[in-house]
Amino acid sequence: MMTNSEIASLYEAMVGITDQMLAAATASDWDRLVQLEHQCAACVRQLKDSGDTPLAGQERVRKVNAIRKMLDADRQIRDLTQPWMVKLQAMISNKTVERRVARAYGI
Repeated sequence: MMTNSEIASLYEAMVGITDQMLAAATASDWDRLVQLEHQCAACVRQLKDSGDTPLAGQERVRKVNAIRKMLDADRQIRDLTQPWMVKLQAMISNKTVERRVARAYGI
């Protein structure tokens, strides 16, 4: 079982990871972004495993500040990745149509 201070520290560590994720997305380093997402997911699992302990006082303030920072970074990451995801979806869609036409006409 984690202490309240350890829980707050883990939230703050997640801020560092999401900051790195933002840097990776800004640099279009999608492989690094995926690696960092896995690290962040591991932190979330740790938090889930520690139970749902409500924090109070300074630890609660640290947690709330960390969550706000993570949400801001997440918004910025989505702003950077959405155009790329749309482009990727279009490429996949075009390839699917291309394969269907090729099969239909025996090309």
